[in-house]
Amino acid sequence: MPADSFGTLVARPLKGAIAAQVAALFNDRKRGEKPVIRQPDGLFGPASVAWRVHGDVTSMMVGGVASLLLQMLHPAVLAGVWDHSNFRADMHGRLRRTARFIAVTTYGAQAEAEAAIARVRGIHGHIRGTLPDGTPYEANDPALLAWVHVTEAVSFLDAWIRYADPAMPAEDQDNYFKEMALIGRALGADPVPQSRAEAMALITATRPVLRSDFRTREVARLVLSQPAPNRMAEPLQQLTLQAGVDLLPPWARRMHGLPGPALSRPLVRAGTLGIARTLRWAFQRDAAPEGRSAEAAARGGGAD
Repeated sequence: MPADSFGTLVARPLKGAIAAQVAALFNDRKRGEKPVIRQPDGLFGPASVAWRVHGDVTSMMVGGVASLLLQMLHPAVLAGVWDHSNFRADMHGRLRRTARFIAVTTYGAQAEAEAAIARVRGIHGHIRGTLPDGTPYEANDPALLAWVHVTEAVSFLDAWIRYADPAMPAEDQDNYFKEMALIGRALGADPVPQSRAEAMALITATRPVLRSDFRTREVARLVLSQPAPNRMAEPLQQLTLQAGVDLLPPWARRMHGLPGPALSRPLVRAGTLGIARTLRWAFQRDAAPEGRSAEAAARGGGAD
């Protein structure tokens, strides 16, 4: 037997074990959830930048943590989660449902993606209330949805660039925002950035509205201290959480009262990069059925 064939044979069980452990983090077997399979007739397709960016498990997890921390700085987003969510008891479930929405809208068939978007819009239609200062809010507010949309897009893309493709061309970055605009508009967001420059301008324009109080800090604490589902997942989760904080802009870290990771940054980035490479190796084609992406094999779970 050729040496390379023997190496593949030996490595296959290890790859499968790693892939299974990661898949267990993102699929609720009790609800019958299965990994999302890539469908070429979806909203984007194999040639899209979204397929490339959203297919990297580690960078998506890091970006997910950063985007959630950014979103919670908006008083109305925070209020919607605080008043209408069971995040205290099921933070992992919330993150898993968000991951499922991203997976379905990116890789699912068009009908699946549209159904997921409709479901989220239906949920948002019931979320409304009043901020502590008496200002009314509702989840379907286009400006509020724009903030959620832009923080996710920027965070996912920045995590991809840091841990997967540091030399990503500016044109590809702009194309990513153009593609993601399709989801933002379908959810009712307005304005929806079509380029990195527009995305950064929207974040800058929204910053005067952002606030941090005891509720913001409580949500951040729960995000950053959630227990790992098992011992094997603990190193992955701890590095992912630290990398998510590291990905935040300095002004956002200051608003959350989180320390700047100047001393630990090299260790966090090196460790996260190591995990990213390991997971890419584990999800290579011979570790998963034909047509299943690393994203699809690892992520899934309802939209929130």
